[in-house]
Amino acid sequence: MDIQMAVFLCADDFLRQMMVTKLSQCQYAVPFLVPNPFSTKIEFPLWTMRQISKSWKTTDTSNKVINKTLPVWKATTPMVAFFRIGSISSSKSQLMNRLINEKHDTFFHRHCQGSSRDRLLMDGVVEIAWYCPSGKSTDHFSDCVAFCNLHGDSSRNAAQRKILTEKASVNVVLLPILDENDNNVGIIQDLCKSSTPLVVVLTDEEDDNEDVCKIGDRKYKMALKGRNQSEVSTALRRVIKDCLFQKPDTFRLDTMSGFENIESDEHNQVCQKGKEAAQEIMNFLENEKKSPLKEKYLPCQGKLWHDWCQKNKDLRRLQSINVEEEKSNKQREMMDIRKKQQAHGFSKLMELFVKKLKSFQDSDNMYFLRWIAILLDDFTSETLSAIHQEYDQKWKEVLALKKKHESESSKNLPLKDKKTDELNTEKYKLEKISNKLNDATFGLEHMLREMCQIYEASVCGMEKNKVENLSYLPRLVAELMIHGHPMELMDGDAAHVPLVWVSAVLGQLIKKLRDQRVFVLSVLGIQSSGKSTMLNAMFGLQFAVSAGRCTKGAFMQLVKMSEEMKKEVKFDYILVVDTEGLRALELAGKDTINHDNELATFVVGLGNMTLINVFGENPTEIQDILQIVVQAFMRMKKVRLNPSCMFVHQNVTDIAATEKIMEGRRRLQDKLDEMTKLAAKDEVYAAESFSDVIAFDIQNDVKYFAQLWEGSPPMAPPNPSYSENVQELKRHILSHASKTNGMTLSQFQMRVNDLWNALLNENFVFSFKNAYEISVYRKLEEEYEKWTWSLRSAMLSIENKMLNRIASGKMERIEKEELMTEMAGTLENIQKASKVYFEENSEKETLIQWKCRFEKQILHLHDDLVNETSRKLDDNIQQKNIRKKLDQQLVIYEKTLFEKSKELALKLKENGSKSKDPKAEFDLVWEKWVSELAEHAPKIKDANISKDVIDVLGQFYEYKTVIHQKVSYEYSQICMAGNYQHYVSMKKSRFSFWEKSLKPEDQRSIRELISTAIEQTTAKVKSFPVSVQGYSKAYIQDIARDIRKLVLNFKSDSFELKKEFFVDLSLFVCERAEVRFANLHKKFKEANDPLLYFEKKKTYYFKIFQKYCQGATSAAVLADQICSKLKETILQSVYNMIATFICGQMRGKPPFNGNRSDLEKHILKSLAEQEGDKEKKFQNFLIFMYQPKMHFEHFIRDKVRKYMVAENLQAASEITEHIEHKKRSVIIAAEMAIDEVKAVKGDVQMWQDFFSNSLVDELGDTRVHLNDDVAEDVTDSDVLVDFLKKELLTVIEELKGSMNKLSDLKLEMFREKPDEILIKHFCRCCWVQCPFCGAVCTNSQENHTGDHNADFHRSSGTTGIYFKDTTEFSINFCTTKVASDLCFYPGDSEKSFPYRQYRTAGGEYAKWLISSDFSEQAYWKWFVSEFKDNLQKYHKKTFSGMGKIPHEWQNFSKSDAIASLGINE
Repeated sequence: MDIQMAVFLCADDFLRQMMVTKLSQCQYAVPFLVPNPFSTKIEFPLWTMRQISKSWKTTDTSNKVINKTLPVWKATTPMVAFFRIGSISSSKSQLMNRLINEKHDTFFHRHCQGSSRDRLLMDGVVEIAWYCPSGKSTDHFSDCVAFCNLHGDSSRNAAQRKILTEKASVNVVLLPILDENDNNVGIIQDLCKSSTPLVVVLTDEEDDNEDVCKIGDRKYKMALKGRNQSEVSTALRRVIKDCLFQKPDTFRLDTMSGFENIESDEHNQVCQKGKEAAQEIMNFLENEKKSPLKEKYLPCQGKLWHDWCQKNKDLRRLQSINVEEEKSNKQREMMDIRKKQQAHGFSKLMELFVKKLKSFQDSDNMYFLRWIAILLDDFTSETLSAIHQEYDQKWKEVLALKKKHESESSKNLPLKDKKTDELNTEKYKLEKISNKLNDATFGLEHMLREMCQIYEASVCGMEKNKVENLSYLPRLVAELMIHGHPMELMDGDAAHVPLVWVSAVLGQLIKKLRDQRVFVLSVLGIQSSGKSTMLNAMFGLQFAVSAGRCTKGAFMQLVKMSEEMKKEVKFDYILVVDTEGLRALELAGKDTINHDNELATFVVGLGNMTLINVFGENPTEIQDILQIVVQAFMRMKKVRLNPSCMFVHQNVTDIAATEKIMEGRRRLQDKLDEMTKLAAKDEVYAAESFSDVIAFDIQNDVKYFAQLWEGSPPMAPPNPSYSENVQELKRHILSHASKTNGMTLSQFQMRVNDLWNALLNENFVFSFKNAYEISVYRKLEEEYEKWTWSLRSAMLSIENKMLNRIASGKMERIEKEELMTEMAGTLENIQKASKVYFEENSEKETLIQWKCRFEKQILHLHDDLVNETSRKLDDNIQQKNIRKKLDQQLVIYEKTLFEKSKELALKLKENGSKSKDPKAEFDLVWEKWVSELAEHAPKIKDANISKDVIDVLGQFYEYKTVIHQKVSYEYSQICMAGNYQHYVSMKKSRFSFWEKSLKPEDQRSIRELISTAIEQTTAKVKSFPVSVQGYSKAYIQDIARDIRKLVLNFKSDSFELKKEFFVDLSLFVCERAEVRFANLHKKFKEANDPLLYFEKKKTYYFKIFQKYCQGATSAAVLADQICSKLKETILQSVYNMIATFICGQMRGKPPFNGNRSDLEKHILKSLAEQEGDKEKKFQNFLIFMYQPKMHFEHFIRDKVRKYMVAENLQAASEITEHIEHKKRSVIIAAEMAIDEVKAVKGDVQMWQDFFSNSLVDELGDTRVHLNDDVAEDVTDSDVLVDFLKKELLTVIEELKGSMNKLSDLKLEMFREKPDEILIKHFCRCCWVQCPFCGAVCTNSQENHTGDHNADFHRSSGTTGIYFKDTTEFSINFCTTKVASDLCFYPGDSEKSFPYRQYRTAGGEYAKWLISSDFSEQAYWKWFVSEFKDNLQKYHKKTFSGMGKIPHEWQNFSKSDAIASLGINE
């Protein structure tokens, strides 16, 4: 006891309160008067006892049982005071225990285990305990009685004795044998003179009279020595009862502070400040009727909030044809409710409450809140008690009627309408009492709920920057959570989760604690099965546990892990989620069962582990809850959430009987498997046993708890085994938790949103959208983009190096293995980075599901890049081989031109023709030289591709039709046509003689055919060796043949494609191909036509001529030749480098620095921001909607074009540095070549070989063709290199001057243009479009596994979908339709399918994940409103009737549309 008292004295006020509350719950005595060891004052712990509440039953004069539940500080009871004088042999505390409860030591005494006679801190302490009757004949006392026990000799603790004797209804004093002269005799005499009844117990004397002896008016004595203890207890109890029967004096705890020398623990400044603030609030409620309190002071959470919740649920049950109109109406009604809440705002009560809450710092708030709770409980307790009794009585009557009803039904007796009406009437009365009870309940949780609703209503429709002004509300509640206060997660009255508020509070929690990891432990169980009691015992929580205040909805509370425990687990807090009990099913209707299913799914989804708490051990009795739980876990399995579970059987009679427990586990397993099969039918899921749904160990994951109480309350003590069971369960939970990472607070925040939004819809699995998983996947896509860019940029560098080798003749064939060897280092680094990301990332448990897929994708991309580069290099080698003969001829031509230039220069110099213009002389003979050389060179004709297209298509189709379609130019719009009706002939139908028009599905199938034709043709065109062999008419024939075959293979049951379609599609793809053919053929001609080649070389030969005219040596001329060649190769090197550099730069900033989804958002933004002609803007939207890949490519090209003309100092600096680097490389190569030549005494040819070979990988072919006389003239390589260095400086400066900004670059000079590189990089992704609205899948992987998904689905009207047999657009979003009762007919099917179960339609529908979305979706609503007339004209339909555009859509501005994209700049 001294240890307990030491802890008590050292504890703060809240720990003391918790200690004594737990002691009292366990039927132990608690400190009443405590001498302060550091002062002379006696402390009265009134605050400490404020939370102790007692329940008892008494009977009135009519023998009617009356239930009473009161906080002890408020209870007016008689007090029986026990104390001793002097030293006695018997234990006073032991005597009191037998008097109150024979089976339990209420007061700790010397004979208890671990006790001793010596005491230090307990001397002078008065303890108090209460006897609470149960209303039965076996009760020791008929009403609640307080028993006080003064420890130690009362003669030495006079102050305590004085207080007790003044307040006691009966004094019981234990005496040894006293001498007449003993000072203590005076104390006895005073007690005898007092009017208070007195019982003197002589501990060391024997008395022949075995009963109690009366020694005066209400004064008694009895002896203990030699008597049976049970008899003593009975006799003493009888005399005390007699004394109490005579209307004794009573006392209340809160009246004790009036004594001198007593100091109440409530007198400290902070506690008083909290009490004063709470009392100020209570002043508002004085003299108010209890029922309308909430309506008056908490108006936002009543009918308004409940109506809002109902409409929010109705929003997911849309039924009209124009669901968008219905949706807008409901959202407007919801906004109206919010406006009404806003109008109410802060009532005076709430204004004061929040003001007080803000005024306290940190833990000081807890005093204020505790006082509010205490005073509100006091304020409503009397009313609630009366209503509870009324409810209990009516409940019994309804149950009796229901059983009678069922009994007659089972006997097949006819049920009379009168009896049914009677039962319904009684149920209605019960419901009215329930509503009355709900109205009268007014607690702290309701005030915090009002804060929630004020916040939710206020921020509704508010701009983000203004929301911050109200952030103090969730911040206050977050602070309370940190200090251990529970927070309401689900409003139990409305059965709704206030998502905005919960997200805001968790957001503030994250700000204060950082994004800590938590292990979420949730609890499910039948009502009053002891869930909250178990949690409170396990973690010291404060969840409501009394029968009158059962948990409603769901509450969450943080439990901080100790530093010691953090070493064993991987999280910082346990987040406990306690829930209301699943309803007792005797009166359960459909709504109750649905609510239970909702609640179970919600808390199971939230938890890392769920405790299934059941009362009793018979699985048959818990069948209903098992079915609900199994169904919840099955839903989690289907949406890839993997919580664990444990079953806790409470109130098990014999937990030590091993065989019985084993049998219980077996029966539970059987029942779980049975429930799994039942649930599998409802959820359409293949599962035969519970273990198919969740990892579950029947031996370790089922716990059996002893009964909480040993005996019948209210005086039953707790079962010690219960605490042992709780500790064992806690150890098991922590052991399991230590193997997991839990989740971060931000993950929990997203999980709450995901689960509740999915639960609001009828089909949870179809509707569930794992925002956290999506977020993790998006980040993975961004990382994947970096890995793929590393591969692509590395391959570009390798490709440039290999092309240089081919150009210099150092490589005549390429093996894929060589490319793979070159790429091995990069691939290994990326694989290492990938492994680290997947295995060491904080989100690795979520990432692991995609590890294999992404690793395979990296390898696939690597292989594709190798194959693509290999083909490109093979083409170059082939081109080199084809040009070999021409190159040899060109060498001869170049030598001839060199000699002629030199000869002319020397001739002019010898003749001394100073007056003549050298340039004019050179020009005069140049044309003659080139003509002579080109006489025998091959001639390459220009290509007339347009004529070839007409000729080829005229052979496949009628020439007249081809010409007509070409002139009409209609083919140019074929991929963006709104209606393909004119391209088809309708077939006969079984239902009508002719089908009138194409259905939207038919339009889409034609559009998909066109997209396929474009894709296949583009790939085919790229495969033609135009750059190697030049253009051929056969290419057009190939394309036309493929298009014809593709269209002929297209089949439809409802229409046939006309000849005009064949022609227009062929013209369209051939025209696209024509552009590429023309460019490549031009390059082919430039590279292979000698006349063009030499025309470009004229300046080069004039320079040689000029040098010789000026008297330059052969070494100077050769250096000049080499530098001319170097200028070309360095220039090409710059273009190769800067292409990759530009792409890398653009990837580092929007719109290219995110994933595929982010890029689409920027494209949508650019479309919205278009300027100029509205029709042109609309056409661009059409390209995006109907040919998304084409539009993406246009967007990338446009961005690159703008980037190239913008000022870019970093790129300019990079070009300069690159040129300088090449200069250094050339000089180093030249000097090294000198050393090599000198070592072997080689000539200038050998010097050039060494020089060129060392620069192959960097610059490619740097050789010049040496004439024999030049080779003979240049004998000193040092002189040559000196000339080279001098000339090189000039070349370098020229290059720098011509390339000091990106706009100086010429696109035709790039081997691979930056836009083409980025298009390959970003457009290698999924391009599948939503079968309902045409939105593009945003997955960054081509041919990805899993469902297609899109961030922004569209209104059906954007793609021309209309209502059958009308000209009225359907404006519904597919994300709204999947939450409606509407149906659709897929393709040519005659069978309809509900949108709610769209995947059951199979085919493309089964491959899409379309979750209901009730956000504003402002972008496409703005588009429909903005381009209404364009859409009507384009599709020849109207926005009228069932397709009327809701008024709210027209309020969206362009800025609203762009803001809704959520772009993070």
